[in-house]
Amino acid sequence: MIQFELLETTRLTLKKIDPKVFQQLFQESDKTEIKQVLGLHTEEEFAKEKMRFDLGSTMFNKSFVNFFIQKKGENQVIGSCGFHTWYTNHHRAEIGYAMTSDQFKRQGIMTEAMRRILRFGFEEMHLNRVEAFVGPTNVASIRLLKKMGFSEEGMLRQHYYKNGKSEDSVIYGLLNHEFLR
Repeated sequence: MIQFELLETTRLTLKKIDPKVFQQLFQESDKTEIKQVLGLHTEEEFAKEKMRFDLGSTMFNKSFVNFFIQKKGENQVIGSCGFHTWYTNHHRAEIGYAMTSDQFKRQGIMTEAMRRILRFGFEEMHLNRVEAFVGPTNVASIRLLKKMGFSEEGMLRQHYYKNGKSEDSVIYGLLNHEFLR
């Protein structure tokens, strides 16, 4: 049985998934359990995660730590927030986040989760810098980052390839000493 490290906030339980847990999950669990733990709903979502596992999700100086968001006392994954492209030797990582459904948006859930996860990143992972790349029209995400204290640092032209076309990204950064605990 997999033992998950948990973080808690007032309303949320945050279930930590790192390379060790990810590997254990795919080696010891069946497809149904994997989909439940990772909050996957479709075969396509499962196939993507399985491919990520098969190809390897870490390398000598790059890793990830992700958290699946659940309301306290409930077993349903309603979102995720965590660090990917974590350059361990440079003490920096990119943060990513998403809700599983619009029904969970605009309730302050991601604000609550991200605040706790950023604290974990700076205190437990010893990060000095957290980066976020956001589409210039993603107003909700930009508002969240600013609320967390991130500063806009510039535009990366044609940075992501999405839905068959190249898209720009605005880069935001947050340094350890800037984070309000």
